[in-house]
Amino acid sequence: MRNLRALLPSEQRQRQLTYLMEVGLIGMLFIGIDRGNGGIVINTVVALLVTQLPAVLERDYGIPMDTRLTLWITSAVFLHAFGTVGLPGSTATFYSQVWWWDHVTHALSASVVAAVGYTTVRAVHEHADGIHIPRRFAAVFILLFVLAFGVLWEVLEFAIALAAAALGVEAVLTQYGLQDTMLDLVFNSIGGLLVALWGGAYLADASGALRDLLDRRDG
Repeated sequence: MRNLRALLPSEQRQRQLTYLMEVGLIGMLFIGIDRGNGGIVINTVVALLVTQLPAVLERDYGIPMDTRLTLWITSAVFLHAFGTVGLPGSTATFYSQVWWWDHVTHALSASVVAAVGYTTVRAVHEHADGIHIPRRFAAVFILLFVLAFGVLWEVLEFAIALAAAALGVEAVLTQYGLQDTMLDLVFNSIGGLLVALWGGAYLADASGALRDLLDRRDG
């Protein structure tokens, strides 16, 4: 685990990378507006809102969000939004042109979803006297949580595609067929598995703060 942390950039560099990605998202938003592309606009607006969540959680709820967690979350939404923009002068996107782009974004986004599930489960486990969640069961729960969220996301993509076709507008999210959906679920599972195996090393402070918040509200 120490070797893994040694591979990460310094905290200052992590903050700089996070800031650059946020600036990049603002740039993508203007690109979407200039092109009149609703998909780019909506995806970048949502991404920008998500990047503000770590600051809100830390400021309003006292949940520590160190530079690693902030960079983790920002990277997930940045890569997704960037995948909808594509290369200059082309209508093709990275999602449609780069075969592995969708897999990377799904695994990364699923790991963020799994982190939320892990933090919540550990906080409830430590907060509630009558609830005991063994670590092995917690790992299984995280995987099931990620899979359930992934299925819900695929249903949402399908519904958006149908609605866009019925209204004659461009879909905000795109599905590329049954094989793509199955691969999405596989890479969702990979992201969830990584958090189930190593999430405790990076999420202990966040789950502890959430536990303290629950204790104060019940106190």
